[in-house]
Amino acid sequence: MSAPFHLDTAEFEFLVSPLSTTGNRKPPAEPPTSSVNVRIGAVSHAGKVRARNEDHYMVARVRRTLNLLSHNLPAGEMPSAIGEDAYAMVVADGMGGMNAGDIASMLAISTGVKLADKSVKWGFKINEKEARDLLNRLSAYFQEIDRRITQKSETDRRLFGMGTTLTLVYSVGVHLFLIHVGDSRAYLFRHGHLEQLTRDHTVAQALADAGQIKQEDVRKHSKRNTLTNYLGSHRGKIQADVRWLRLEDGDRVLVCSDGLTDMVDDPEIAKCLTRHAESDQAALHLQQLALDHGGRDNITVIVARFSVPGSGTSAPSHVETADQVEPLPLDSTAEFPTGTDEFPIWQNPS
Repeated sequence: MSAPFHLDTAEFEFLVSPLSTTGNRKPPAEPPTSSVNVRIGAVSHAGKVRARNEDHYMVARVRRTLNLLSHNLPAGEMPSAIGEDAYAMVVADGMGGMNAGDIASMLAISTGVKLADKSVKWGFKINEKEARDLLNRLSAYFQEIDRRITQKSETDRRLFGMGTTLTLVYSVGVHLFLIHVGDSRAYLFRHGHLEQLTRDHTVAQALADAGQIKQEDVRKHSKRNTLTNYLGSHRGKIQADVRWLRLEDGDRVLVCSDGLTDMVDDPEIAKCLTRHAESDQAALHLQQLALDHGGRDNITVIVARFSVPGSGTSAPSHVETADQVEPLPLDSTAEFPTGTDEFPIWQNPS
């Protein structure tokens, strides 16, 4: 990833693709979150050129359960167990001199986990209000992560100027939430069609948005990796892109760093996902494709496959793009302490 580049005209709003885009038609009934099966594969590689892997990723299952140990209610009056499942998939691609990028991406993920752990709400029951609350919390987490990375950079001269991308996908049953800063990407693969859910925060993409270059020229542009938006320099005033959409049975979600997408174009990614149904095999083959094409950057790939029971009447198969939805202003009020406490930094094993 190249060093950041300041572009005054770059603006990235909070955008939501709500379930209400189905119009007046009632959305299909939602299965219990614990009945949605998610199979995930994840890999990360330094590539063939970089000496250090500055990518970090995390995959987690978040679970809330109630297991009855004893009661004297009549049979059938109490369920034997109540549970809710959610999944988080995160990719952070760091940048900076020496090992600063490595530390920035690591700090972004570890800080986010600690902030979530302090939260009194984890977002298992989803309706419009709860979805808005969840997105508010996620946006507040990103702002706090940005503030803490910036603070760490300013207090340690060895880390000055460090920053990172951060792309988070959070699924709760059939609901998929996405929050994104930088040029790591998330895709939805549905019915053989690959749809990019994120928009790169780069100079090249900004030029395409302004009509100065063609969209198809972005991938080869000299400024395709020069960031206009990243975590680590905004002191808690970062803006992120947010998406919310409904999953269907058989959907695949890909989260990756630009070490994959710079080396492998979208048609080749789609072909690989078609050939390899299992998530772990798809992730491994996508990584190998990036290596075979030169492996000029760190490569991180997460692939998830969603199996949704009783989804015979699914929502429309298209995915709304940013220009098809109305911007939704979010309340950025944080629900966590904003003191100067620092989280520990862990070093990669040699």
